[in-house]
Amino acid sequence: MRVRSLFFAAYRDLAGRGELDVELPPGATVSDLVAVVRRSAERLAGLPAQPVVAVNQEYAGYEQHLRDGDEVAFIPPVAGG
Repeated sequence: MRVRSLFFAAYRDLAGRGELDVELPPGATVSDLVAVVRRSAERLAGLPAQPVVAVNQEYAGYEQHLRDGDEVAFIPPVAGG
């Protein structure tokens, strides 16, 4: 199955792009996707092991199963004051 990964702000800078299509086996979870993304390029190894993610615009846990065509946003920490 194919999942579209989206990167924003600092994660976009780290990835060097705003999105990445990832092939995963059926039954893969968010945790599986994060592991594949972190291994996909040396610079993405700097992505946290457990970044905040949203699947199809809803916050998701790491055990959530993904489906073909899902969109997973990697949401960087935000500072403000």
